[in-house]
Order: sequence, then C-alpha cells, then structure tokens
Amino acid sequence: MIGRLRRSSRVARRARPRLSPWFGVAAVLLAALLFVYVAIAITVWRDALDRLAHPPERVADAALVLGNRAYLRGKPNPCLTGRVDAALALAAAGRAQRLVFSGGVDREDGRIEAEVMRAHALQSGYAGPMLLEPASQSTRENLALSTAVLQAAGVKSLIVVTEPYHLWRAQRLAHAGGFDRAFDVQYAAAPTTCWLRWGMAFKGALREPLAIINNAAHGYLR
Repeated sequence: MIGRLRRSSRVARRARPRLSPWFGVAAVLLAALLFVYVAIAITVWRDALDRLAHPPERVADAALVLGNRAYLRGKPNPCLTGRVDAALALAAAGRAQRLVFSGGVDREDGRIEAEVMRAHALQSGYAGPMLLEPASQSTRENLALSTAVLQAAGVKSLIVVTEPYHLWRAQRLAHAGGFDRAFDVQYAAAPTTCWLRWGMAFKGALREPLAIINNAAHGYLR
C-alpha cells in the first residue's frame, strides 16, 4: 500500500506541467512596464499640482488652447470646454491679448475641435480676437501647425493652455520641436471638471503615461 502511494506521488510530480522560461521573462517585463507607468504617472501628477499652484504671471500676446475630443455623449466635451474656460479667464485678467484654438477633425464624431472651442468662447461672451488652427491630430501637431498661424499674427509670447496632466508632455514636446525657441512660452493648467472630479483617475490622464512612452520611443520628447 505504501509503495503504491509513493509511486502515485512520483507520477503526480512528473505530471505537473512545467512553466515555460518565457513566462518568467514576460512576468519580469510586465512588472518593469508597470513600474515605469507608475513612475511616469507620479511625475505627471506632481507636475500637475505644481502647475496649478503657479499660474502664469506675465502678460502674453496670446493663449494657445490645445485640442481634445470635441463632443461627449452628444454635448461639448467638458474636458475641452474647460480648457477654453481657463483661456477665457486669462483673457479676462488681462494675461492674454487673444485666443488661439488648435485642434483638427475629431475622429470620433467628425467635428473640428478648434471650431468647437471657438463656438464655446463666443457662447461664453468672449468678443476678443481669435485664431484657429483646424488641422492638427496630436499634441505635437498642435504646436507644430500653430507656429505659422501665430507667427503670421505677429505673436511673440504666449501661454499654452491645457489640462494639468497634459502639461508635462506638452512642455517637452515644445522644447524638442523648437516651439519654445520661436516664442516666449508660459504654461497654464486648466482645472476642468474632468480633472477636479477624477484627477489622474480619468481616461485621458490614465492614457497619458502611455502617450509619453510612445512619444519618447519616437524621439519626440526631450
């Protein structure tokens, strides 16, 4: 009886499937990626809090508002209109002499982000000068395609306006692309309802570390 039990135990041990060595490699890579993601998220979060605590101090020729998804559930996206509201506040305080809206066709609903932002500004009672850049499809393109629009208008200094989590990457894209050498640039964190409600826990902020990794992999960040 004891001999049969021993033989059964040996058979059971032999029958256990062995994990592929690639499983261990994959686990290590996954853990490393998770560590990098969390480290970037913490860096972005700290930078966002610092931006909110230190708004722009100098008067600028323009406020450049970076685009986002235009509509959400049939209404203007509050994550986008909140950025416009922050630019309107700068204009009302005399910090920005004009507003510039940058954003092309929203792939999700076909609307042009820059036009949606202009409409929101008009509905909010803004009557000052506005410029549109209606073709960009990314943050990098927001900056690159806005350059000619700004220079044609004689803009020398500006405030880049976007949500707090977005500014860390926006500033580094501006530096890598030479945008901050073409203009005197300040940055303003827009406390949108999306940010105030969720902080780093809503969709756009959760995707930001991945966008940073993607931009870095393509050599867009510096």
